[in-house]
Amino acid sequence: MPQPPDILARIIADKRIEVAQAAAGEPLESVRLRALDTEPARNFFAAVTRPKRSLRVIAEVKRASPSAGLIREDFDPVKIARAYHDAGAAAISCLTDEKYFQGSLDYIQQIKAAVPLPVLRKDFIIDPYQVYEARAAGADAILLIAECLGEAELLDLLILATELKMTTLVEVHDVENLLKVRPHIGFPHPSYTLLGINNRDLRTMTTDLSHTLRLVEMVENPDILVSESGIRTHADVQRLANAGVHRVLVGEHLMRQVDIGSALRELMGRK
Repeated sequence: MPQPPDILARIIADKRIEVAQAAAGEPLESVRLRALDTEPARNFFAAVTRPKRSLRVIAEVKRASPSAGLIREDFDPVKIARAYHDAGAAAISCLTDEKYFQGSLDYIQQIKAAVPLPVLRKDFIIDPYQVYEARAAGADAILLIAECLGEAELLDLLILATELKMTTLVEVHDVENLLKVRPHIGFPHPSYTLLGINNRDLRTMTTDLSHTLRLVEMVENPDILVSESGIRTHADVQRLANAGVHRVLVGEHLMRQVDIGSALRELMGRK
C-alpha cells in the first residue's frame, strides 16, 4: 500500500511502531479474549441514524490536535461527556491517540461509565490489534480512514468490527477514496457502517466545509452520511441539511467554548 504523504504519513508511521510495541506488551490473543469478554456494544449506528432526516450530532472529546495544538486546558473527559449528553448529543467521539492528540483509551471507559451514549474510538486504526483493543476498552464504534488503508485491509477490518458487533465510521476525503469505499458501505451486513466525509485534508490539515457539499451527490444513501470537521455554527448545520446531510461530527469548535453544553445547543438551534 502506498504511504500517504505529509502529516498523515508521519502519524501512520508512528502508529505502526505503537501497535508493535503494544502487541509486544500484551499478545493479540490476550486482547482478543478481553474484547470478547466485554459487555455488548451499544448501538452507535442506530443512535446516529434514527430518526431519519433529523439532526444528529456526534460530539467529540478532544484535548489537542496536530493543527491546533492544545485545544482545552481544563480537560475533563467525563465532565465534557456529561455536558454533551445533557445538551442532546446522539453519540460521542473520543480521541485515543496519545502522541498527536493527547488522548487515551482509558477515556472511553470513563465516559461510558458516566453517560448512556455510544462511544466511537477515533484513532488511526490500521491493524486488527487496534480493533480488539477498542472493543476491550468498551468502544462501541471505530473510525476507519480510507486514506490510511488499502482496499483489502479496509474489508478485513470491516468484517472484524462487524463480528464484534461494532459500528464502523468509514471516513474519506478524496474523491478517489470515496469511489473506492462506496461499494463496501454496508459490508458485510447493513446497519453496521456509516460513511464520513472529512472536510479536513489530513495531509495538510486545511479545512473547507464545502467539501461535503461537493461530494454529497456521489453518496448513494445520505441517511448514513456524516459530515466531519469545520462545522461551527447553526448556519453551517442548516447549509448541510439543505443538501440532505443531517449527521455531523463536531469537536474542536465545542472544545474551545467555555460552556460546552450551551455551545452544542446553539449549534443544534436549541435555546
